[in-house]
Amino acid sequence: MKNMINKTHIEGVLYEHDLQLRTTGEKSKNPGTEFIMGTISIATNNDMTNIVPVHFTYVTATTAKGNANSTFTILKKIINGDLATMMDKGVEAAAKLRIDSAIGLNEFYSDRSGKEELVSAKRNEGGFIHEVSVVTDDEDLRNTFEVDMLITNVREIEADPEKDLPAKGIVKGAIFDFRKSLLPVEFSVTNPNAISYFVGLGASAKEPVFTRVKGAQISETIVRKVVEESAFGAPSVREVPSSRKDWVITWAQTEPYAWDEEGSITAAELTEAMANREVYLAGVKQRQDEYNATKSQTTPSSAPSKASFNF
Repeated sequence: MKNMINKTHIEGVLYEHDLQLRTTGEKSKNPGTEFIMGTISIATNNDMTNIVPVHFTYVTATTAKGNANSTFTILKKIINGDLATMMDKGVEAAAKLRIDSAIGLNEFYSDRSGKEELVSAKRNEGGFIHEVSVVTDDEDLRNTFEVDMLITNVREIEADPEKDLPAKGIVKGAIFDFRKSLLPVEFSVTNPNAISYFVGLGASAKEPVFTRVKGAQISETIVRKVVEESAFGAPSVREVPSSRKDWVITWAQTEPYAWDEEGSITAAELTEAMANREVYLAGVKQRQDEYNATKSQTTPSSAPSKASFNF
C-alpha cells in the first residue's frame, strides 16, 4: 500500500477552547503522566463565522523520542490564558494560529434513534500548532484538506431552495490515517462540473476509483430571516439560525491512481484493512458496553460488533 495522503490545514483566529490538563491514572501504560485533551476552535474567515474545530486526544509534554513537545507548550499557554481567545478578549487580542492536522473519525455507538447505530463523525485530529502574527490573505487557503480517497459510490442530492441549499453530490468511500487504518467517509461536491465528473467515474463497491482530492471545510451558522405579513402594521420578522457543517471537494487529480496494483493499493490490502477495522470496532463496542454497564450496574455484553463494513 502506498503512503497515504491525509492532511488538513487550518489557520485563523483562536475562537474558543475546552482544553483540559489531566494526569494518567494508576492503571494506565504510563501512570502519573500529564497530558492535554480537548478541542480548540479556529475562526478561518474575516467575518469570524466559519469556526473549524481541531481535537486533541492525548498530548504530552515530551515526544516519543523524549524531546520537548511544542504542541503541548502552545496548548498549555491557551489553557493558562497566555494565548487569548476571541470569545474572552475579542478579535484584536485573540491569538492567531496555524495548524497542520489530519482527518480522523470520532466513533461511538448511539441509540438515540431507538436503534443502536455506529456514528463516525469526521474531525481534525491532533497536529502541529504554530503561533503566527498574520494569516494567509486568501480565506479559501485557511481551511483546506487533501486526501487519497478510494471512492465506492456517488449520489446526487437535489437543491433545497427553502433552506438555501444548492444541489450537490455525495462522494462516498474511504481514506486512510498514518497507520494505514481504513476510515469510511463521505465528502460533498457542489460545483456542477465536479458533480458531473464524480458521477461519470462510475465508482462502485466492486469497481472502486482511487484518486487524490482536495477541498475546504465549512463549519458555519447561517441565519435566515423569516418575514410574516400582518393584517395591520409592520410585518413580523424573526431570525432562524441553522448550522452548516460540510467537507466540500474542490479539486481532483486529472488521472486516478491505479487500482489493485502493487505500489498503489491492492484488493488484498483493502480486505486486510477492512478486517482490521472490524476488530477495531469490536473493541469500541466492547468498551462502550463496559462503560454503559458501569452506569446501569448490569453485566457488559461480550458480543462482537455487528456493524456493516460496506463503506
